[in-house]
Amino acid sequence: MIPVKEILLPKSVDEICRLLQNNNGTSKIIAGGTDIVPGFHIESPRFTNIERLIDINNIEELKFISINNDVISIGSAVTFSEIISNQILNEKLPLLVKASKTIGSAQIRNRATLGGNFINNAPCADSVAPLLVYDAEIKIKSFTSEKIMKLQDFLVKPYGTRLKHNEIVTQVMIPISSGKLKGDFYKLGRRRAVSISRISLAVLLDLSDGIINELRIASGAVTPIGTRFYDVEQFAKGKVMNDESMKEIAIKLGERILDVSGVRWSSEYKIPVVQQMCYQLLKKVKC
Repeated sequence: MIPVKEILLPKSVDEICRLLQNNNGTSKIIAGGTDIVPGFHIESPRFTNIERLIDINNIEELKFISINNDVISIGSAVTFSEIISNQILNEKLPLLVKASKTIGSAQIRNRATLGGNFINNAPCADSVAPLLVYDAEIKIKSFTSEKIMKLQDFLVKPYGTRLKHNEIVTQVMIPISSGKLKGDFYKLGRRRAVSISRISLAVLLDLSDGIINELRIASGAVTPIGTRFYDVEQFAKGKVMNDESMKEIAIKLGERILDVSGVRWSSEYKIPVVQQMCYQLLKKVKC
């Protein structure tokens, strides 16, 4: 049983914004419900003050995938099953599709939404690392305003973002990258299926005559929140792509993850694993 006083079913984004206008934190948007419902069941303190839910699952304004002016837009209520089956995303954003396939079970992917995944901002959110290397931005709307923000700036801390109580994320916007950028995504969990990430990594690489023109790299799970490593990318730029440079990049990544996360009990095994993962991804992508 969900312990709220009421569940509202708005019919448009404007209506959602009106309902959120005077929200003091007691109203919560629900789409797929794959985080909120279990959160209620375990009595998570994140949901103890919620008195009403605003169900956006059937609002078509939030369930679209389109291309316009070399930008792919994805409605925040698009499910991971819809991402996986979409031809545009398979062609243009294969890392996001690959990450989506690793999320939960088929039943979870049928319900869970892209927006919910990064708004909940669990460390294990599998869509975040691919979105970060794709330079994703998000559109945020309230009753009185609308703004665009880079996803990396939106994410603040585990289970925390810059989203205000009176705001809703309406869409994700991703610029179509050059055809020279190739990449891959890797997720490590405790089992092969229906697994929560322990480490995840997304890489995009542009090579020209064996020289690194551009590297984009982002982590998930191994850092407190999904993190884009701009300094590692700059370190790699201009290097000859060979075994030695790939090892140097992997070592640098491990060092930066320690800087971000601090030394933990798991660092002893996680850092070597993520460095090897980075090396293997670079080796695979350059081929």
